[in-house]
Amino acid sequence: MATHPLTVLVVGATGSIGRLVVAEAIARGHTVRALIRDRAKGARLLPADAELVAGDVTQPETLREAVAGADAIVLTLGSFGTGSSSPQMVDYAGVRNVLTALASSDGAPPRIALMTSIGATIRSSSYGHLLEWKRRSERLVRASGLTYTIVRPGWFDMNGPDERQLVFLQGDRRRSGGPADGCVARADIARVLVAALTAPEAADRTFELVAEQGAAPGDLGPLFAALDQDPPGSLDAVCDEANMPLDAEPQRVRDDLETVRTRATA
Repeated sequence: MATHPLTVLVVGATGSIGRLVVAEAIARGHTVRALIRDRAKGARLLPADAELVAGDVTQPETLREAVAGADAIVLTLGSFGTGSSSPQMVDYAGVRNVLTALASSDGAPPRIALMTSIGATIRSSSYGHLLEWKRRSERLVRASGLTYTIVRPGWFDMNGPDERQLVFLQGDRRRSGGPADGCVARADIARVLVAALTAPEAADRTFELVAEQGAAPGDLGPLFAALDQDPPGSLDAVCDEANMPLDAEPQRVRDDLETVRTRATA
């Protein structure tokens, strides 16, 4: 159980990871608020103990109620198409819009846990630029001034039953573009995201999450503690390759970063 129960907002709550985050957070004693677009779907997929709050990450004006009073926010956004469900509109702009809603919210700043992906620093169009938009969402979170943990999981649920020993990596050097980069169970991703909300050692860390042969660890604290912190003020994670220069980014992306940075220092 959580030593200090939080009010946790889960964004992407009806997704395959989000549902597990909701269950894990409730099991840890937190009060869970689940952002949903479809209340009937949310009621069908989520535990009765979760508070359902209607909102759409592509529409920032619908997010104010959801973020109000949240002690922590877990973002497990995942796009699955084009248009309003494209990587740009969901994986990136969804994070931007949550941060925008927070800017007009009263109360203490929440702690953030953001799920992106292993290989986030790959410069490749093979995923329709998905990874580049995920990396841009990471940059927004780092620029926000909020305390955060960014988790880059490997391939979901492709690990063997005896591969539950969690490994935290930094530098994002595994770039095969397939399961050879590392795999991890969805349930373990959820466990790490929720644990990061209350672990002092997880503050302002970014890491890749995979599993290797062995038993699941009982305590995640030592794994968080062994990580290097991201450099203060940096847009990128510690050890990341500097292969996405800011001055080459789209103007709208630079404008978003400047807006988020300005709010953080206001």
